[in-house]
Amino acid sequence: MRINKYLATLGIASRRNIDKLILEGKISVNGKIAVQGMEISDVDEIIIDGKKIEKNLKQNLNEKVYFMLNKPLEVLSSSSDDRGRKTVVDLIKTDKRIFPIGRLDYMTRGLIILTNDGNLFNRLVHPKSEVYKKYYLKVFGELKKSEIEQLKKGVNLEDGKTLPAKINSVKIENNKTSMFISIKEGRNRQIRRMIEKFGYRVLELRREKIGELSLGDLPEGKYRELTKEEIEYLYSL
Repeated sequence: MRINKYLATLGIASRRNIDKLILEGKISVNGKIAVQGMEISDVDEIIIDGKKIEKNLKQNLNEKVYFMLNKPLEVLSSSSDDRGRKTVVDLIKTDKRIFPIGRLDYMTRGLIILTNDGNLFNRLVHPKSEVYKKYYLKVFGELKKSEIEQLKKGVNLEDGKTLPAKINSVKIENNKTSMFISIKEGRNRQIRRMIEKFGYRVLELRREKIGELSLGDLPEGKYRELTKEEIEYLYSL
């Protein structure tokens, strides 16, 4: 099996992060620095950052874990941080090596999924996934109808025009605009950049749903395991 898929299946990290570790020279196989695309199996000795990986593929396949977290502000959507900042992984108590699926920026709250299932990660972040993510958005200022229509049609950003967004429950009062906005892309800070394009400032951004998977009444900073039905739903996307 290719090294990135093998290690992702073991729950070490996503395939993308495995490839990054390989490029950084942090993975060795049987005493030699690993290269992308190489084939490995259970008989190979794998060391990551000086630590030998204990592996039992068959057993590991039965030890997948899936968590939903209501991410607070000022928490990184990553597995670790070289500056010592708190990450989403720090908030979940598990003996498995988990990683987040997708990202929420540092100042965005809400629903994020964490798992050690590399296959699910790849399914949900694939460009063809087309899964809508729904956010609650509050903006300082009163958005014009023409600007809301532009959000629905797509906004020209420096990295290209965004795909159409779904907008509903628009409310304007006290020089603030709130709404629910759903997008199916995952560009860096995408919603914030879309709003800033019109000269407004985002006051609050919270992800409520991924597809039909909903945050519900899960308190901020808390997490729970996904149900079997929720896991099957994510695999169906």
